[in-house]
Amino acid sequence: MARRCDLTGKGVMRGNNVSHAHNKTRREFRPNVQRTSLLSDALGRMVRLKVSVSAIRTIEHNGGLDAYLMKTPNARLPQEIRRLKRRIARKIEAAAAEGQAS
Repeated sequence: MARRCDLTGKGVMRGNNVSHAHNKTRREFRPNVQRTSLLSDALGRMVRLKVSVSAIRTIEHNGGLDAYLMKTPNARLPQEIRRLKRRIARKIEAAAAEGQAS
């Protein structure tokens, strides 16, 4: 399982441990990636994603998965998530059109 966030693209970084004597040894900085289900209000179902904990906090801060995806530019999202965003946008537009027709 790759340690990469589906939403933000955050992945493993490499660097050095530096001791008090300034000896350097290689190490990895691993993101805290969790497999989680997030509720999409527009789709009316749970979406399973591998997301970093910092991304989960950002999603909650923005008011849910749908709001986060609508605010995030497409250039910053992976291809799979762009498809999910388009499906959500279509559902929101359909609901708005239906609300206007009533």
